[in-house]
Amino acid sequence: MIRFIDMHCDTISELYQDHAKGGEASIRDCALSVNLDKLEMGGCGLQNFALFTHLKTAGDSPFLYCLKLADTFFTEMRANQERIGIVKSWEEIKKNWDTGRMSALLTVEEGGVCQGEGAYLRILYELGVRMMTLTWNFQNELGWPNRRVEEAGGQVHYETDEEHGLTETGIAFVEAMEEMGMIIDIAHLNDAGIWDVFRHTRKPFVASHSNCRALTPHPRNLTDAMIRELAERGGVAGMNFNKAFVMRQPGGNGEEMAYISEILAHIRHMKQVGGIGVIGLGSDFDGIPNPVEFGDASGMQLLAEAMERDGFRTGEIEAVFYGNVMRVYQEIL
Repeated sequence: MIRFIDMHCDTISELYQDHAKGGEASIRDCALSVNLDKLEMGGCGLQNFALFTHLKTAGDSPFLYCLKLADTFFTEMRANQERIGIVKSWEEIKKNWDTGRMSALLTVEEGGVCQGEGAYLRILYELGVRMMTLTWNFQNELGWPNRRVEEAGGQVHYETDEEHGLTETGIAFVEAMEEMGMIIDIAHLNDAGIWDVFRHTRKPFVASHSNCRALTPHPRNLTDAMIRELAERGGVAGMNFNKAFVMRQPGGNGEEMAYISEILAHIRHMKQVGGIGVIGLGSDFDGIPNPVEFGDASGMQLLAEAMERDGFRTGEIEAVFYGNVMRVYQEIL
């Protein structure tokens, strides 16, 4: 079994919503795509847990909402600390890895939770947040996502935005994140903002759950130029299992299955463009609307087996499943 690191899931926000409605779902065995039983079955070494905050529904204080999500994370992890350990540093990751204990790394999806306040960023770091996307799908104090355009009849399409880069506050944030040792995550950021991150940073960063735009022309995916530059920087892009980001022609109702063959096509293309060292995993489990051919976190070894049948060497599979992300974590954390 090849252990894996998954750079993104939305399980904590789903558990929070369940608890807010009076439910008793547990990270141990809930019906979500990620729970401890499924992670163990799939061979998980480390799972990133995102505090996903929807700015339009989080209320007047997205920072407070984010803290409530964090409370759910800490409550669930501490109730199961014999099986999974919260990690904040490379040394803690390595200790758990060597003893076979799973690790949980806290991340934030939506830099707008900081409301432009550096103090909020520093507080999140002190809580243990070690990775943050600068945006989600809305403009915030740091920058912009690519454009979401609503058409007549309720249809939606997305367009690239090469005009609006990071704001001055956004530039200050990426510089601060790099200095403090919080991994910058460019997933969901617009094209102009991504290039600004390259210009205003020196260390590796990640696109935690983004695929190849050359294969699936969705602005959430990375262009070949971005993949090459990310590889040069020593960063990693995590393969996303959202059907809209893996299928050849994006569209439809978003409920079709994401097939292993499509995920493999993105892995092959990213290897061809940037080399095997730029590829990781970022499932987006519990944040995607579609089923995945290998099911959930428990089926991750089926992807490893498919990579082997597709001609990938064991060392390459290990690099994608954990090695490349471990390299970035060792350098930044």
